[in-house]
Amino acid sequence: MGIFDKIKEKLSHEFIDIVEWLDYTDDTIVHRFERYQNEIKNGAQLIVREGQTAVFINEGQLADVFTPGTYTLNTQNLPILATLKGWKYGFNSPFKAEVYFVNTHLFTDEKWGTKNPITLNDDRFGLVEIRAFGTYAFKISDPGKFVIDVVGTDANFTNFEINEHLKSLISTRFTDTIGEANLPIELYAANTTELSETCLEVMQPEFNSVGISLEKFFIENVSMPEELKKEIFEYSRIDKLDLDKLTKFKTAKAIEAAAANEGGTAGAGMGMGMGFVLAQQMGGMMNPMGGQQQVNQVQQNSPVTPPPMPVQVQYFYASNGQQAGPVSFDQLKVLFANRTVNKDSLIWKQGMGNWAALKDVEELKSFLGGNTPPPLPGN
Repeated sequence: MGIFDKIKEKLSHEFIDIVEWLDYTDDTIVHRFERYQNEIKNGAQLIVREGQTAVFINEGQLADVFTPGTYTLNTQNLPILATLKGWKYGFNSPFKAEVYFVNTHLFTDEKWGTKNPITLNDDRFGLVEIRAFGTYAFKISDPGKFVIDVVGTDANFTNFEINEHLKSLISTRFTDTIGEANLPIELYAANTTELSETCLEVMQPEFNSVGISLEKFFIENVSMPEELKKEIFEYSRIDKLDLDKLTKFKTAKAIEAAAANEGGTAGAGMGMGMGFVLAQQMGGMMNPMGGQQQVNQVQQNSPVTPPPMPVQVQYFYASNGQQAGPVSFDQLKVLFANRTVNKDSLIWKQGMGNWAALKDVEELKSFLGGNTPPPLPGN
């Protein structure tokens, strides 16, 4: 190679740059391309790989943004930068600009959770505390806005730096959404899919405002104190049981257990009790009038047993094509008030042949308002 060839090669390397970023990490969101005094030569090659966007910043102002591809940097490819720098007729000398490469792939399996318990007011259990945690996924949807509003002058911005801010945002919006849902406390854990979708919709505008797209949001668990769980389980059992039948069943079991213990005190007591009853029956057979008087006396001395309490009607309802419930009349009224169900929502209870719209169920028509009684007869 002659001396002129060496000079030509040296000049070629001096005036031609390659601006690129090879990402070897999984957590870097933004990387600033470092050059001595941020100088880039005229005609430099810009290489933007798939999953990247290159953002040019001139003296703190957003200039040109490049999507994946290979570019030769000149006046035609840098229209905004050319305007900011006043290049009316092109440029030949090196220019200064900061180049930020933004990672636009999907960042998945990011963790979130409530740092402190969320206090809710439940109609049956009063003030209760719950916690929740899950995962979310995001990506950079507007690289220019993200660099200007979030990254600033950070030369190597990682998802760890943004995650703390995003988790605080998620926790705040999750608390608001849970409070406004106003569900019975036991239904939060059973409706995590619906709550996840609602939270995603509520949080999306907040993420978009800084150039981030919230792609997925999952609530993996809603937890509550153990003592509250026990109360809910007991309440659920009592709500489903016929208390009169339960009392009779337990009494029968107690008699059976006492009779089985013939050699003990309980057996003796049972024997005495049965002997007393037999004596009364035999005395009644021998003296019908006296027996009747005894029966009347026993009836007068026996405590009056009230009839069993009416069993509360339970309703099932359709929500987003899915069966939900059962809920009580009052709970269904709350769901109607907060628009979880409406007059056309399908309802079913025990005894109904098929599902029917809420407006067609007689006792539920009171939800619709306008219950004006008919005029009195003769008026």
